[in-house]
Amino acid sequence: MSTLMNISKNGSTKNLSHNNWSNFMDDFFGLKTLPTTFPNTGITLPKVNIRETKDDYFVDLAIPGMKKEDINIDLDNDVLTISADTKAEGSENEENYTRREFGYTSFKRTFTLPDSINYGKIEAAYKDGVLSIQLPKREEAKPKPARTIKIS
Repeated sequence: MSTLMNISKNGSTKNLSHNNWSNFMDDFFGLKTLPTTFPNTGITLPKVNIRETKDDYFVDLAIPGMKKEDINIDLDNDVLTISADTKAEGSENEENYTRREFGYTSFKRTFTLPDSINYGKIEAAYKDGVLSIQLPKREEAKPKPARTIKIS
């Protein structure tokens, strides 16, 4: 398997392969592997995608059927918390009886953010059932282009 990146830890170099790149990103964002459904409870956690560009990180959550008013995003120190609570009631009248169906949905996901985030410029948008949170990197955390240094 090809090496994606070399990580220096306590003076030693570690090869980071494709198989453990996901684990590296999980550790970087403080993620733990969570089940997305819990049997016999009706509880479901939204799936998340985390991607990185040279200037930003993006956290995308699939939460279709929600209204943006139902979604809460909180930042406390370096912990980003995304939660939502919705309540839906339906009623259907038929001949001699009424059937009512209740629906409650709630979730809470937390992410520990790296120190390289510019907390004052975090933005979020909700469109077509996907919540996208842009986490801009601080200038000093952005990769610098390679350059040649002249010897005097």
